[in-house]
Amino acid sequence: MDSMRADKFLKVSRIIKRRTVAKEACDTERILINGKQAKPSSHVKEGDVLTVKFGTGEVCVRVKKLLEHVPKNEATELYEIVAEE
Repeated sequence: MDSMRADKFLKVSRIIKRRTVAKEACDTERILINGKQAKPSSHVKEGDVLTVKFGTGEVCVRVKKLLEHVPKNEATELYEIVAEE
């Protein structure tokens, strides 16, 4: 798999629990891919850096691999945390 929609990656990796919430986060400009504003349909590739802005903080993660389905306990293997505030 070369790329995956941003909203789907956020859900599969469990950075955001639901795809509708991930879509809303993209629509409200709380998701950046490599420093650029992401749309829900923006494509994420291995090596991309995603910045996710939560209520008071933000987390930056680097995409390690893309998989369609992952067991809950293996979701964190899809990314590595680069920075956290």
